[in-house]
Amino acid sequence: MIRYSQFVNPHYTPRESSGRRAFEYLTIIIGIAPMALMVNWVLLPHAFVGGGLTGICSIIYYLTGGLFPGLFPEYGGAIPVWLTTFVFNAILLLIAGLTVGWKFCIRTMVGVAAITFWYRVIPILPQPIIADPWLGAIIGGFVFGLSLGCVLAANGSSGGTDIVAMIINHYHNISLGNIMLACDILIIASAFFLPLPESMIEEGTNPIYLHIKRVLYGVAMTISYTVAVDWLMARLHQSVHFLIYSSKYDEIATAINTTVNRGVTVLDGTGWYSKKPVKVISVLVRKPESSLVFKLVHDIDPNALVSIADVRGVFGSGFDKIKAK
Repeated sequence: MIRYSQFVNPHYTPRESSGRRAFEYLTIIIGIAPMALMVNWVLLPHAFVGGGLTGICSIIYYLTGGLFPGLFPEYGGAIPVWLTTFVFNAILLLIAGLTVGWKFCIRTMVGVAAITFWYRVIPILPQPIIADPWLGAIIGGFVFGLSLGCVLAANGSSGGTDIVAMIINHYHNISLGNIMLACDILIIASAFFLPLPESMIEEGTNPIYLHIKRVLYGVAMTISYTVAVDWLMARLHQSVHFLIYSSKYDEIATAINTTVNRGVTVLDGTGWYSKKPVKVISVLVRKPESSLVFKLVHDIDPNALVSIADVRGVFGSGFDKIKAK
């Protein structure tokens, strides 16, 4: 029997304050900078082709090299990535705004403006900062993924295939992950058909092998950034479940409810050895908040029995939003 259930603290109404919103926008703008660094300092100098819109823009950059020396002299006559990124995203955002809704596009617009700005102001190095291509793919992809994870944690987006996936998902029952994975596979595989840059040409080596290796660089970079995003998001969103057994359950429950701003449920139980009724406090908190819960319990009842378990995901009031897909 549940004695009382307060998954939502009556003294705490979660809402997005202007300060919180400003902090998230600032996180998107600054957090997206390392992505541009890895593209302009690792991906483009190595002539890699990654996934997403960045991969498409890099392909255009490689194919147009030397074609527009008068328009883009600082980029060797190639159409710069910042320009194609801005143009493609502007088109996609217009379509998304008319189909999915403009509310979705606001934060994405901030991300698109930020990534375009950083691509423009950060110079493309003639030589990559990580000379070894395999290390460049792995380390560059990992830093790229951490940067993207910071943006996603702030409820932002850098645009590109995220917008495409959202539009397709709006009309068809296809998961966002599958759409983005399919886009990445097609974009990275297309690197096989691109002319090899001089830096990748090896005398006496079969060109087909070199083309395959170029595709594998893109695969390694994509896997690396995917692992980084998953790791960071898991760390930021990890929650824990407390079960607290104490005779001072009412004081502990009230302290958690008012101090940690988390809902508390007190359950009726029976100690099977003593055959006496006991109260069990059940509470879900973010992992960084667990130390505060431990402190509250220790201060009120040092003899309390506490059980803690990692929770893969918590959705609802005060935690992540419940999503249909």
